[in-house]
Amino acid sequence: MQPIVVNNISKSYGNVQALRDISFAVEPGELFGLIGPDGAGKSTLFRILTTLVLADKGNTFVNGMDVVKDYRAIRRQVGYMPGKFSLYQDLTVEENLHFFATIFNTTVKANYDMIRDIYEQIAPFKDRQAGKLSGGMKQKLALSCALVHRPAVLFLDEPTTGVDPVSRKEFWEMLQRLREKGMPILVSTPYMDEATLCDRVALIQHGAFMQIDKPQHIVDNFQTKIWAFRAANTFRLIRDLRAHPGVTSCFAFGEYLHVVLTTDPASVKIDLQAHHPDITYKPAQAGIEDVFMALMQAQTETS
Repeated sequence: MQPIVVNNISKSYGNVQALRDISFAVEPGELFGLIGPDGAGKSTLFRILTTLVLADKGNTFVNGMDVVKDYRAIRRQVGYMPGKFSLYQDLTVEENLHFFATIFNTTVKANYDMIRDIYEQIAPFKDRQAGKLSGGMKQKLALSCALVHRPAVLFLDEPTTGVDPVSRKEFWEMLQRLREKGMPILVSTPYMDEATLCDRVALIQHGAFMQIDKPQHIVDNFQTKIWAFRAANTFRLIRDLRAHPGVTSCFAFGEYLHVVLTTDPASVKIDLQAHHPDITYKPAQAGIEDVFMALMQAQTETS
């Protein structure tokens, strides 16, 4: 049985179309990622899947149950970590954990094996109020609370947003260990580099899926040639490249600008050298972010 099945759902808020005909399924033991920027529709999808919001059309099943008819049963069987830290900040780490266990009529002791690897990292701070924890520690506590009742499916809405790079890495290592135990996980993130840590991903923008596949397949199937340009005045270089008739797209990627051309890069360099005497270029390896930007541009041009 597929733990998550979504069939053609849509959702609007007034004149804003939050989701547009979304369909996908998550396989047992799969770590499935929703990759997209703020406002793409990720949180709305999570709220529908966790029975907090009703879709305008379509149907959705979690662990074989309908999110409308069986919402009470679903709420007992899923773990949900919303994007915003939502635990009781005036309670201690230990008090929060015991509170959430009690809600599900269980105990921390009964399911401690489920959270041991995570909780042991924050156990030294068990008497500290949750509101006084660091960002990374808050996320580990929130994940522990989402797992303390041994859920059948885990939902994580942007769990690493605003967390330092070390804590992000540790968090994803914890997710990989949960996945190895057979836990199906749906996670959303605005960070494109986290896409490669998922088994499959859906690239989402403006409430619609642009592509669903394994991260490496998405990159391998992207045949567009990318060039990396660089100059001292990055802001002006972006402006000048985007104004050049031979440039299809230009986006910043760290210290370089990733550029798609309809002409030879050497001619573009010559054209811009008067204003950018230090301009250089080289071939670039396309990544998930390049694919996302290309799909987003195509979506904008056809809408």
